[in-house]
Amino acid sequence: MKRTIRNVTVAKVIVECLKQEQIRHVFGVPGESYLPLLDAIYEEPSIEFISARHEGGASFMAEGYAKAARTCGVVLATRAVGAANLAIGVHTARQDSTPMVVFLGQVDSRFLGREGFQEVDLEAFFRPLAKWTVEIRDAERVPELVQRAFRTAKTGRPGPVVVSLPEDVLWQTVPEAVMASTQVPKPAPRHEDVREVEAWLTRAKRPLVIAGGGVKWAGAEPLLRLWAETYSLPVMAAFRRHDVFPHDHPCYVGHLGLGAPEAVRETAEQADVVIALGTRLSEVTTQDYCVPSANQTLIHIDLDSDGFGKVRAPDVAIWADCREALSRLLTIAVRPSWQEWVAKRREQYEQTATLPEKPRNVYEAAMASFARHLPNNAVFTNDAGNFAGWLHTFFPFGEGHTYIGPTSGAMGYGMPAAIGAKLALPDRTVVSLSGDGGFMMTMQELETAVRYDIPIISVVFNNRMYGTIRMHQELRFPGRVIGTELGSVPFARLAECLNGLGFQVQTEQQFTEALCAALAAKRPTVIEVLADPDCLSVSTTMQELRARQSL
Repeated sequence: MKRTIRNVTVAKVIVECLKQEQIRHVFGVPGESYLPLLDAIYEEPSIEFISARHEGGASFMAEGYAKAARTCGVVLATRAVGAANLAIGVHTARQDSTPMVVFLGQVDSRFLGREGFQEVDLEAFFRPLAKWTVEIRDAERVPELVQRAFRTAKTGRPGPVVVSLPEDVLWQTVPEAVMASTQVPKPAPRHEDVREVEAWLTRAKRPLVIAGGGVKWAGAEPLLRLWAETYSLPVMAAFRRHDVFPHDHPCYVGHLGLGAPEAVRETAEQADVVIALGTRLSEVTTQDYCVPSANQTLIHIDLDSDGFGKVRAPDVAIWADCREALSRLLTIAVRPSWQEWVAKRREQYEQTATLPEKPRNVYEAAMASFARHLPNNAVFTNDAGNFAGWLHTFFPFGEGHTYIGPTSGAMGYGMPAAIGAKLALPDRTVVSLSGDGGFMMTMQELETAVRYDIPIISVVFNNRMYGTIRMHQELRFPGRVIGTELGSVPFARLAECLNGLGFQVQTEQQFTEALCAALAAKRPTVIEVLADPDCLSVSTTMQELRARQSL
């Protein structure tokens, strides 16, 4: 559908582009350099501006919103100071392949290049981080370039686009603007590609599918499950794509994440044919670029042809949308002979993913409580940190579209992303997981959740240190602690000071009571979990690390 508008300001044209893309929420921190755009949003009842406490938090909200809504996130900020603050969200969107459009106010066109107040070359600044950057200096090109920004963000491998808007341009009038809906191409594999996959699987003895974010963006989870069941194919989730396949399914064999259990790594290493489906094969997913190895056949299926060969040259490279690819791969004539191997690898995975009957620590207690009391369609978000290892290892993800995490490893992500996810999925329970280090980086956004009445549940594992870095410190420089110890912060009380709910817990019973109270209250809630600093990760304690180092 196309429509034409005439004689409207640049700010109004941008809002019309947002409407054309069916954007309902935009995030940001107000700035004088883009006040006309804010005013145009004020006039549009279908779009709500969520005013955050920090641009970094706003960018995480937009990125989490985009993942949850399977649409484009939008974030606004002022020139250099606001732009620099939200750069972490742009980096996260780039590494996570998340479509996001960033609108940045810029100094007046007449002042560009003079080191004006808060001036920086925004195109140059964001070029290494974004999929595309553009500074608009001609008002008549605004409809073209803003619509191109959304199209670029959404097509191929999705990613962030940064649009710089000199302040004077926003006031100018556009004589005529044609609004057209973005059509996202969905390429399908060629007949020859399908036959080649069929040939390799016919010869395979131990095939393995590694499923990534491309499956999720295509909404192809049901097709992946059907394909795996039809051909008895074992499926692994790429890093932080846990919900791409149900964990209780006999074809699921693990998650290729940080600190992946030995049994999971063995499965990946034993495979003779690896089908990388909708994944860029990141450093973590490939376990430091070791899987797939040169001795394994690699079939790489993805929307991003630029990703082919970044890890190693694929034996088969198929440029295709995952939904289109899977629908055609369901036609192949292959008789699986690997069921016994799959069953054995599934058994090995189950041994790593089963919680002890009696939790050994508060992290395991929290996972058990989540599994018992959360709705099946509850959504998790999380920060970076070792605490996430318990979620990655033990929580049994069942339904699709229930996990949102940063493959970029960004701290401070979990709670703001939960705000975005809850706005996108208002009928779903949304729970964020953070360590005390990461939570403190963006905890001011709890006030944003309170102000807009966004009932998220934030679980903060408080061990009074930067736990992941402490673990590496103990591994490499045992006993020489510097910079990783943190002070005691009363997060539950701080939540109450911000007009949210706060609970401080230490036992399984206390955690369960707090979780049930939070579910019933439907208010922004912080559950502060007092965690033992000795408990460094799923697989080791500080005492065990030091004991090994002393041998």
